[in-house]
Amino acid sequence: MPIKDISILERAYQHDTVNHSAKEFVNGMAHTNSIESVWAVLKRGFYGTYHNWSKKHCHRYINEFVFRLNDGNCRIDTINRVCSLIANITGKRLTYENLTQ
Repeated sequence: MPIKDISILERAYQHDTVNHSAKEFVNGMAHTNSIESVWAVLKRGFYGTYHNWSKKHCHRYINEFVFRLNDGNCRIDTINRVCSLIANITGKRLTYENLTQ
């Protein structure tokens, strides 16, 4: 769902910056480490697992990696991760017809 009014984001999130050209890499809590980790996980999935993504299903691939990042904490027992996965897919159905339209 595209965001039509950027001010919605501005009200919900504080946007801080760092100035890499001035050799500033951290400014309080502002840094790029987290987003760089997200991109690294997505790139590894793209090149290493799937090798190619269709634009049509790109959001599904990204959702998978978002789940991996959010629930991928190794300190969480595997059974709890599986239960979380099942809880999040219960009541949702993707039919072959919908997938191929």
